[in-house]
Amino acid sequence: MAQKPSIPKGTRDFSPSEVNKRNYIFDVVKKHFQTYGFQPIETPSFENSETLMGKYGDEGDRLIFKILNSGDFLNKVNDDLYATKDSSAITSRISEKALRYDLTVPFARYVVMHQNEIDFPFKRYQIQPVWRADRPQKGRFREFFQCDADVVGSDSLLQEVELVQLYDAVFTDLKLEGVTVKLNNRKILAGIAEVIGERDKLIDFTVALDKLDKIGIDGVSKEMREKGISDTAIEKAAPLFALSGSNLEQLSVLSDLLKDSEEGSKGVGELRFIIATIEELGLQSANLKIDVTLARGLNYYTGAIFEVAAPEGVSMGSIGGGGRYDDLTGIFGLKDVSGVGISFGLDRIYLVLEELGLFPETIDQSLQVLCVNFGEKEALTSLKLVNRLRKAGVKCDLYPSSAKMQKQMKFANNRNVPYVVLIGEQELDSNSFVVKDMVKGGQQTYSLDAPELFYKGL
Repeated sequence: MAQKPSIPKGTRDFSPSEVNKRNYIFDVVKKHFQTYGFQPIETPSFENSETLMGKYGDEGDRLIFKILNSGDFLNKVNDDLYATKDSSAITSRISEKALRYDLTVPFARYVVMHQNEIDFPFKRYQIQPVWRADRPQKGRFREFFQCDADVVGSDSLLQEVELVQLYDAVFTDLKLEGVTVKLNNRKILAGIAEVIGERDKLIDFTVALDKLDKIGIDGVSKEMREKGISDTAIEKAAPLFALSGSNLEQLSVLSDLLKDSEEGSKGVGELRFIIATIEELGLQSANLKIDVTLARGLNYYTGAIFEVAAPEGVSMGSIGGGGRYDDLTGIFGLKDVSGVGISFGLDRIYLVLEELGLFPETIDQSLQVLCVNFGEKEALTSLKLVNRLRKAGVKCDLYPSSAKMQKQMKFANNRNVPYVVLIGEQELDSNSFVVKDMVKGGQQTYSLDAPELFYKGL
């Protein structure tokens, strides 16, 4: 008995309809990347392990898919090492390459390797798949596309302003209005840890703070105590737990809390500039909101941190994120190259658009016109018409065989074809073709010498 085929968990096949919808998102995102002056690059699907490992923290390292060396990959593992069952030590001997985890670190590697060919500041966009050995769930997959836009070679905060505008432009074009662009700054988080006397526990503090909306104040306080953060420090941080009001009001509270921290005060100043500039320029449909609990990417973000939440009422994780990384290329030997970038979560954006019914109605219309096949002579005349329609940019096809009319019409219905062309013996004699409107139900006759009278109305 043949084995029933399957695909790995966390991966997907995509139907023509799904591919059309994904391409619609890609096309909108790509259009705005190009409008904002970003240039495309591509990098390999897998990198040398040392390029990726250690760049995402311990959790990230565990989620990187390793590729076994070709051939007898165990020949570099001696019996003593094998007996230890130390997976980390053994992995380094049997795997030298890994699937890329994101597009940011490969981009940093690209910049270092091609620095003499690049004009700085370099604005690049990249739309490619990435892989993570994560536990699959709604909106979380092991293979998925990232759509990134980054600027390297400039520390101007105008880049952060532009990236907020880019988010706004893309989501407005996708008709996904009311998204919230959350904004924080790593310097603020470092400043808070400093003023409460727990600078060495920055990561533990921010990881707990990041869970405020999920486990509440008591839960956050409990987790901080379990990580060794003192009650005195937690009390000093209390104003953060109830931070509310407008962006300017929150900045005022943060400014007062961080007045004794040079780094924290600098972070407040950076946020103030971004918010004031955005308020002056205005946004089309997105909301900009300070969120001091936002603590993504602390292993490489050094300034602004972004995260995009779907409109209220939609149950979905973040649909975009990014931040400023002042020295990411330093890990590859190129110092003092500041960068900032954002990413669009294609798969989650897809699910949100699907849930809200925001895809264009015509998106599944892969064929505008189908010619019915009545036989050899009729098919030849139909093909000549098909060629003329295709040259005019009309998505058109001829049914390949002279099957029963009912079967051909059913095919047209299943493909959501709005117009069916009929060329039978009578039409051959009168040098004409009949167009049946599959939506409204009527039909009209046109001359084969003037098909433009039909297709110009499409």
